[in-house]
This record gives sequence, structure tokens and C-alpha cells, in this order.
Amino acid sequence: MKSYETKNVRNIVLLGSPKSGKTTFAETVLFEGKVIDRRGTVEGKNTMSDNTEIEQIYQRSIYSTLLYSEFNNTKFNIIDTPGSDDFVGGVYSAFTVCESGLVLVNATQGVEVGTEIFIRQAQKHNKPLVIAINQLDSEKADWHLALDSLKNVYGGKIVQIQFPVNAGVGFDSFVDVLKMKMYKFTDENGTRQELDIPEDLKDEAEALQQELIEKAAENDESLMEIFFDKGSLTEDEIRTGLRAGMVKGDIYPVFCMSAKKDMGVKRVLEFLINVAPSPAEVENELKDGGKVKCDASAPVSIFFYKTALEQHLGDVAYFKVMSGTLKEGMDLVNPETGDKERISAIYAAAGKKREKVSEMQAGEIGCTVKLKSVKVGQTLCAGNENVFAPTRFPDPKFRTAIKAKEEKDEEKLGEILNRASAEDPTIVVEYSKELKQTILSGQGEHHINILKWKINNVDKLEIELLAPKIPYRETITKVAIADYRHKKQSGGAGQFGEVHLLIEPYYEGKPENNKFKVDGSEMVLNVKGKEEYPLEWGGKLEYYNCIVGGAIDARFMPAILKGIMEKMTEGPLTGSYARDIRVYIFDGKMHPVDSNELSFKLAARNAFKEAFKKAGPKIMEPIYNIEVMVPSDAMGDVMSDLQNRRGLIEGMQSENGFDVLKARVPLAELYRYSTTLSSLTSGRATFSQKFAEYQQVPADVQEKLLKAYEAEEKDE
Repeated sequence: MKSYETKNVRNIVLLGSPKSGKTTFAETVLFEGKVIDRRGTVEGKNTMSDNTEIEQIYQRSIYSTLLYSEFNNTKFNIIDTPGSDDFVGGVYSAFTVCESGLVLVNATQGVEVGTEIFIRQAQKHNKPLVIAINQLDSEKADWHLALDSLKNVYGGKIVQIQFPVNAGVGFDSFVDVLKMKMYKFTDENGTRQELDIPEDLKDEAEALQQELIEKAAENDESLMEIFFDKGSLTEDEIRTGLRAGMVKGDIYPVFCMSAKKDMGVKRVLEFLINVAPSPAEVENELKDGGKVKCDASAPVSIFFYKTALEQHLGDVAYFKVMSGTLKEGMDLVNPETGDKERISAIYAAAGKKREKVSEMQAGEIGCTVKLKSVKVGQTLCAGNENVFAPTRFPDPKFRTAIKAKEEKDEEKLGEILNRASAEDPTIVVEYSKELKQTILSGQGEHHINILKWKINNVDKLEIELLAPKIPYRETITKVAIADYRHKKQSGGAGQFGEVHLLIEPYYEGKPENNKFKVDGSEMVLNVKGKEEYPLEWGGKLEYYNCIVGGAIDARFMPAILKGIMEKMTEGPLTGSYARDIRVYIFDGKMHPVDSNELSFKLAARNAFKEAFKKAGPKIMEPIYNIEVMVPSDAMGDVMSDLQNRRGLIEGMQSENGFDVLKARVPLAELYRYSTTLSSLTSGRATFSQKFAEYQQVPADVQEKLLKAYEAEEKDE
């Protein structure tokens, strides 16, 4: 394979809902570029994309796949991405290294929730898009339904480049209003005839071409002047206007296609060559917020968007050359860690088929092997210190606890999970000391179940997925006092310590106080010292020394603090972390021989526990903001389900043909929500969630939690 100049490279992220035909399209593009001499099928489990065992079992994309093709002196790097929202991480990473997107829409379905999700993401990433209505040869293909659904959602952004002559089982022709030609296909291998437009279709074609010209002129002032002057634009001028509109996100050109029969694929590729931006025309974002051009004459820098562990090959690292010309055998440096890496081999990748190349110029996407420590989102460079901005992945939407069935396998499981998270950053793994569980988070239950399958079948390790515990918090609502004497005599030196303390609720900005009313009596404390401790689990502890007359020696105050802090890490109500409390140590007693730090620590723990239970204790639970994008006909069911989950509906709005529902829901009620939502809406809805705050649980919920904790302690 020859080395391609940056201007002759097109990096395309392939998008679409499940069953939109992405994998079939990719297969046809590889066939057109002579990367393969025979097209595989999803049903035959022999495609270059979807080449893992689990993808062949489900017959759908689960991982993003890098593919290449050479067509009309242009190198296409295509990243085929999963259509399911559960595997959206592959889409996000592809957007980081691709300059344009191609969205496939199923001609029998029109715009689906997945379509809308991907187009929204493209808009956020400022990526120009081309849309192809695929599967026009299907028995239930409905061009007008699909086109109208696009127009209903995206309005004037939808610009027809083509329209089919005979959508349905006999589909073999379409009219191209940019070229003003009709294309008729004579076989299923892309062989086409370029014909004049039939008389009965000319009026429609001319009307659509006029719309196309006007839309192109709108996006470029010089073209607008030409249009006003001549009343028309040339084909190249139309392309210039379309490109300007696409880059601004104001135009989505729409094409006809049957990827399965290789009808329309070449025209889409030709359009992408002529109109989609090359890497040379796009600036890449640096971690510090700056931007740099993709320049082949600059020092070498490469960005890693994906890593994978492949059988018989080991770790494979996928990269984009952000600047310079990468050559085999180069030594590069990771500017963030200082580690040196040698690029021992460079490959152009078409799924598992790889062609070794000696160099890649700026803008190219490829892969390499046998690197020591490179991670997703890192940069390697030579002669510069450019660090490129890592991919910003979405927050998790599903959490579960995970453990090995055999305790001896826990360490191995930890290694497997860390590797999985490195390969797919949308998998988040953390061990919670508070919950005493390993918490595994992902984009949905299917996402996690695929990982479970891989651990069971590839790593040969048996695991269990369990409902995760909820990180509750405990606090108080009123003032209370308590005292506790710890006394122990067992021959020789004994133990003695007595602590009197007062506690009250704390909130940010609460004024200082030394006067209290407790059990009907006034109490004034003499504050001698104050210490503040922001808690790593949220909230704060304020610790006041109010000891007078030497009742407790100053050397025991740290031990008292330690005892209180220990009890706050294991709250008196449910064993959850306690927070937002002021503690005043105002009296106590010592023994000249038997007092020691342990005695005062234990006395403080128990005094704090007793005061806590008298201070109107409450349990607080994490509340999440959630946003659900749902088709209008399913809104009632979704809203009812959220209300049953103690959700508070905060608002509804329409957005691009879908309803968007905003609510606040307790984390305790969100377990398996993604699965329920999919069931309620037949997979047509999606949602996002983000931690908002802690709120007091209702009285009935608190009572259940207290009883459950008591029963648990009895069992232990």
C-alpha cells in the first residue's frame, strides 16, 4: 500500500441504529476498494467488521472496528461503530479521530432513537454528517416515510441529493440531482449505468436541484452573489456551498442506497471525497485547550483512541497520526509519563486483516503492537510536547456489584476488570471500602452482561453479579448531649476515660455558636479551640475543644477526635458514613494512672454514638438527575414508572421529534432502570444520569433500612 498524503485521506465514523446495515455497508466499501474479493454477510458470520465470537452470536456490532479502503486515489479509514446505546463508548472514541460521519437510516424504520442519539453526538463534536437511507431494496422499504421522518426531526437541514426511482423489492435506480443523472444498476456488484433522467422524473429532479442550489448558496456569500447574478450554480460551486453548510452543521445531504446489493455505495464515497473535509482541513484539540493543524511536515505525534487484547497477537493499540510522518522503528515519548516507546510495526487495519506499511502521514489511522504502557487517550510524540485532549466519555448508567465465585480468584478478577476498563473507558471499576463491594458500572445491563460473558468464556472465570449496596449517609437534625465512661480493670494498669460531649447539625455557612438549649436547660460552652475536617465522602466535621479546668489533658484530645471519626466512618444507624456534624467536647474525667489514649478513644466513640441516636438522626440517600429521551407514544408508561420509583418529575420538552423528560430519582430506585426503560419502549428510549445531591429518605424507607441493618447485625 502506498503512503497517502493528508489531503487524500478521509476518516469516517459509521453510525446508525441496530439493523441499519452498517456492517454490510462496510463490507461493500472494502469490496469496492479491493481489500476483499468477496463480501461476507452478518448471517454468514464472515464479515471483516463484527468479527468477534460474541458479535457473531448476537449478529450485531459490540465493539468499534477500524477498516480501510482505497478508492479513487483516496484512502478511507472507516470506524464501524455499535448501534446500541449500551456500547456508545466506541462512538465517542471514533469521533475523536474522524473528521466526518456517515449515518445510515433503515428505509423501513426512518429516524429511530439511536439515529437521533448519534446525530446529537455528532453535533456536540462539531462533525459534518452525510445521511444515507439504506435497504431501499427491502420489501417494506418506504422512502417517503424515512425522508419525512428526517425532515420532521431536522427540518431544513435535510437536503436531498438523490431520490429512488423504484424503492422496494425491485429497487435498481435512483436520480442524482447534484449530477442531474439517473443511475441504474445492472448487477449486485456495483456495476452501474449513467443515464439521462426520464421525462416523467425531470420536473421532480429540477425542483430538487433548485432547492439544492439555494441551500448551497445560503452558506457562502460569494456563492449567493453568483446565484443572484446567474440564477444557478455549477456542480463544483454547489459542492463548495454544501461543504460550508455541512461544516457548520446546517446541512445533512441525503443519499439512496442498498449496501447489500452495492447500489449507491460508490456515489456516497465519491461525494465524501469531493465534499467531506480531509484531516488537513481540521484542527485537533490539545489537552490544554489549544488547537493544532494536522500537518505532515510537523514533528511526529500520534494519539491512541483504542486498545484491545487479541488472541495470538497480544495488545493492539489503535492510533491516529496527528502530525508528522510516522515511520516504522521510530522511538517516541509519552510527554505525560516520560516513558519511551518504539513503534516496531505499523499496520493498516481492516478488522482482523492487517497490512503492514512502512509509514503513515498525518491524518492516517492505523494500529501497532507490543507497546509497553500506552493507554487510551494518551499521546506519543517526537520533537514536541503536544498532548491531545482525551475522549470525554459519557457517565455510567448501570451499576452492579461483582465478585468471583471462588474467593481465591478475586485477585485475578481484579486484573481482568482493570484490563477491561483500560480497553473500554465506559466500564468503571471501583472497590468501595464503605460498601465492602467491588462496584462495576457501565452504559447498560447488556453492556455489563457482554463483559460477564467474556470473563466466563474467554478468561474462564466464574463470577457473580449482585445488587449493589447504596452509599447512604447519616446525619442529625437537632442538638443532643451524652457522656460515657470507659473503665476496665484486669490486674496491673487499668483503662479509664470519661467524655462529655454535645453535638449539633452543621450546614455550610452556619454561624458560630456557644449557647444551647438541651432538654429545657440553657447551656453555655467556653470554646477554646476549633478544628475543621472536610470528609472524603462529602460534608464536614467541626470539632470544638471546650474543656475547662483541666478535666481532660490536652494530650488526649486527638484520641477523642479519632474515636469520633471512627464512628463517623461507620454510622450508628446503618453503618454508613456520617456527615455534617459539630462536636463539642466540654467535660470529662481522667485517672492519674489508668487513663490512656485507647480509653478516651473508646469513651468518645460510645458517647458520640449515644448522642447521635438522641439528636433526631436521619438517613440521607443519593439523588440523581436523569434525562430520558422517549418517543411520545411511550411517555405515559415512562412517567408512571419513574413515579413508582419515587421519582420527582421536573419538566418535559420536545426535542427533534422526541419527548425529553427530566426527573430526580433516588439511586436506590435506579437499579436495572436501563433494562426496564428498554422493555417499556421496545428499545426506542435512552437516558443519562448524573449525581445531584443527598436528600433525607422518607420515614417509611428509613424504618425499613433500620430494621434491615439490625437484622444484619444479629446475623453477624
